[in-house]
Amino acid sequence: MGMTITEKILARAAGLDSVSPGDLINADVDCIMCHDVTTPPAISMLKEKGIDKVFDPDKIVVTPDHFQPAKDIKSAELHKRLDTWAKEKGIKHYYKIGRAGVCHAILPEQGHIRPGEVIVGGDSHTCTYGAFGAFSTGIGSTDLAAAIATGKMWFKIPASIKFVLNGKLGKGVYSKDIILAAITRIGTDGALYKAMEFVGDTLKDMTMEARMTITNMAIEAGGKNGIIAFDEVTKEYLEGRLKDTSEYTIFESDADAVYDSVEEFDCSKLEPMVALPSLPSNGQPISECAGMEMDQSYIGSCTNGRIEDFRIAAEIIKGKEVAIRTIIVPATPVIWKQCIDEGLSEIFYDAGCVVSAPTCGACLGGFMGILAEGEKCVSTTNRNFVGRMGSPKSGVYLASPATAAASAIEGKLVDPRNYL
Repeated sequence: MGMTITEKILARAAGLDSVSPGDLINADVDCIMCHDVTTPPAISMLKEKGIDKVFDPDKIVVTPDHFQPAKDIKSAELHKRLDTWAKEKGIKHYYKIGRAGVCHAILPEQGHIRPGEVIVGGDSHTCTYGAFGAFSTGIGSTDLAAAIATGKMWFKIPASIKFVLNGKLGKGVYSKDIILAAITRIGTDGALYKAMEFVGDTLKDMTMEARMTITNMAIEAGGKNGIIAFDEVTKEYLEGRLKDTSEYTIFESDADAVYDSVEEFDCSKLEPMVALPSLPSNGQPISECAGMEMDQSYIGSCTNGRIEDFRIAAEIIKGKEVAIRTIIVPATPVIWKQCIDEGLSEIFYDAGCVVSAPTCGACLGGFMGILAEGEKCVSTTNRNFVGRMGSPKSGVYLASPATAAASAIEGKLVDPRNYL
């Protein structure tokens, strides 16, 4: 019996010839992502157990991102603990304030993600890195502590769902619309502890940035991981970027691999999508929800805070003025500088937007865009649960950067195709 790409990667990491869904394995971890919220508790656990080591300081990547720059005393203390620990342990890849950014944008950008490897991180959206043909998944602080100390993790092999994406995307329709449509179809628990494998000719025309948007939101359907096979687009992105230039292993699913189910999408028929409060699965085509008034537009996050996203938004906003609070958050310092160098920041400034330093900030209801009672925000983030970005009586409407930009201009949900 054949294996899926996810099964093959985990079998390699466990030193096994083959695995099947439901098997329990002990796997070697190739890379660990640490940030300022879940890592300090993991550090405390290790100290309490008298464990004063890390398994490999070269395979741990650290960046403060949720509350950076620090918004208050508590977040400053988190940063201090993270900073002290990273320096004490000789962590080679430590992106401190000034070079720090949203973790799931920093790691691929800086060349830490390699195909065929196992990556874990103390954040649920670690599944982003599956866009590179890697197995990546989020873990809690306890598992994070164990991984930091041993370089190993146990996993139950997930069953896989195949998502077949065919057809050319229409004008104003993007990868964010695809993943919102997929989650709307199967629900927030439709892929519970399963691998979400994305295939099909629609992917061939997608950049790595667009692909990362899809795998980033696998967790919003309950997925253990999201994954897209390696191809020429992946190879081109990685060339000249990887920190570790040794040969990596490329895996592909076998023709006779077994899937729990197969979901097919004709992407040429998709409209821009909006997920209404308070679930990512509460998606509607823009034709069914256009006209809803908004108080804020937020463009950024680990889902849509990359340079491609800001180019799309700037194309729509250029020469216009926003009607509502509009917050632009480049995910990394590199992207922040690109926005300046390409004149995007000036476009946003002229339109009346706020351009922030890289941070997760408002996405998790931390700072830099909190919502008051009764306010509504069209947001390029990944979650719209009750109180996610502020007051429990506020509402978050998930959409693509194009939809968020067009809606910012009119102060209500708008079809971005009207501006393209």
